[in-house]
Amino acid sequence: AGSRLQHEYVPSAHLSAACTCLAWAPAGARQPPSKDGPQRKKRKSEVGEVDKQLDILAIGTAVGSILLYSTVKGELQSKLDGGHDSRVNCVRWHQDNSCLYSCSDDKHIVEWSTQTCKVKCKWKGDNSSVTCLCISPDGKMLLSAGRTIKLWDLETKEVYRHFTGHATSVSSLMFTTVKPMNESKPFDGITGLYFLSGAIHDRLLSVWYIRSDRKEKNAVMFFTVTDEPTFVDLTVSEVKEEPVKLAVVCRDGQLHLFEHILNGYCKKPLTSNCTIQIATPGNDGDSTPKPVPILAAAFCTDKQSLLLVYGNTLQPIIEKVSLNTSESHICLVRDIQKVLSLKTDAALTKVKTPVVNSDTKVLVPGIPGHSTAVKTPASGKEKKKNKRKPGETEESIEERLGALDIDVSKVKTPGGLPQTDSFAVLLVQGLESNDAEILNKVLNTRKENIVKNTVARMPIHAVIPLLHELTKRLQGNPYSASLMVRWLKSVFTLHASYLSTLPDLIPQLGMLYQLMESRVKTLQKLSRLHGRLFILVTQVAASQTVQDVPEVNQTAKLVYEDESSEEEGSDDEMIADKDSDENWDEDEEKEEQSDEQDMTVEKEINGDSDLEPENESEEE
Repeated sequence: AGSRLQHEYVPSAHLSAACTCLAWAPAGARQPPSKDGPQRKKRKSEVGEVDKQLDILAIGTAVGSILLYSTVKGELQSKLDGGHDSRVNCVRWHQDNSCLYSCSDDKHIVEWSTQTCKVKCKWKGDNSSVTCLCISPDGKMLLSAGRTIKLWDLETKEVYRHFTGHATSVSSLMFTTVKPMNESKPFDGITGLYFLSGAIHDRLLSVWYIRSDRKEKNAVMFFTVTDEPTFVDLTVSEVKEEPVKLAVVCRDGQLHLFEHILNGYCKKPLTSNCTIQIATPGNDGDSTPKPVPILAAAFCTDKQSLLLVYGNTLQPIIEKVSLNTSESHICLVRDIQKVLSLKTDAALTKVKTPVVNSDTKVLVPGIPGHSTAVKTPASGKEKKKNKRKPGETEESIEERLGALDIDVSKVKTPGGLPQTDSFAVLLVQGLESNDAEILNKVLNTRKENIVKNTVARMPIHAVIPLLHELTKRLQGNPYSASLMVRWLKSVFTLHASYLSTLPDLIPQLGMLYQLMESRVKTLQKLSRLHGRLFILVTQVAASQTVQDVPEVNQTAKLVYEDESSEEEGSDDEMIADKDSDENWDEDEEKEEQSDEQDMTVEKEINGDSDLEPENESEEE
């Protein structure tokens, strides 16, 4: 009623696996209304007040064990082990015979006996992980769901019906009716009932109908919401005309209420009758109202009013709200800050201040005999809160250090690149700890002088490990090998005298010798091949450029004929001369052309053939 924390259970160290799901044991053969508990677990809310106090809570853990915890005694009653070897996704109590059913990521469903704390039966529930369970109203059937939904006969442990289910893993399963709608046939406990399912990342809640035949496997109706459902609660329809009321809390913090009489197939997805949101008033300081997420909601026993849980999960506020659902959208204005501040002030502080006399001397670590004055708390005054007022500015770290009397200039680190001596230190550290990140940072440097200085400054004992590391990296891709060769060169030039004193040098560098041999062996062949390919490529480029050159028009642009009064003989001489002249012109043109080709070939080889045909003709 006061939305105060009533009880808190922290598992002891050896059980400290995270809680993944929980379920209250039925008190006096009744499943209690689920008014609290983690929001991701959805449980059926039944009619009628609980006559006994709720006591036993089954807690599924991430490692596969199930803890039975007594809230009255405030201690762990028993631990169920050996059923699952993976995360428990859902636990359900049987209404009558104190059995517990659990399902897990290991694809199995386990039936536990809570008296003996042993596994009664274990069977494979699905091909992927089973995420949700629900027991039928008469207690003879069990619904299980991973992505597809199966209805099991609990006596034979065989599948009674199959349903297509959802595309993602199912997060909630619950029966919506207790009796079938048509009362013409005798009721066998399951046929004619409706149940509801919701899945993660799925904005549709599906309603399924259990038929007498196995033909239909698809959902009969859908409820559509604004976001993934995180908490679902409903009132069970007991009479034929009574509508099912559904409260769905979504991930976006809204609550959707549906009211619908389940009577067969419905083609369109049904939208909510009423949407409820909570917001802050937004009057003090901050003018914009902020949304307050609703975490969970449950119907009270009168089926009219709702219990809403909102705020944050550490300090949720629980409130009873009675609704008239004539409006389609309700926004409740709640000032969370006031409620929370009232609660926190009322809570007792556990911090105790030591009582100090004027005679006592308190020593602080540091210089011997160095004492500090302890400020005694002023009686009657309220303790100073640690929070700053909005007007104050926080002291900078420099000021604080000044107060501590530490020389700030010493603390500041010099900027810029790491020096070569720090490279040498880094290299040694990397080799000792075999840290690939450090080694990559150092060995990928390209500057010759840095490489030389680093190798010169490194201690002698690190030379052989460095050589081994370089050998290992030389075997990698050729690009890194070209970098490693620089390091090898400087190691051999600078530490040759040390290396020559080692007696077992040849076996230590055997791998390196072999690598070099194998690399150099192919060098001759490669260089020959390189030469041939180069000639081929240049030939191809040359032939292409010849094709690209446009043909030159051979006809003369202008012919000048000199009229002469001499005989025809001299005319013939002129013609011969003119012919030879023309030939000479042609020769010149050809030479120019061949020069041009050579130029373009060279440019192609050098990778800059950007002469266009028009430019060529202009040059000609």
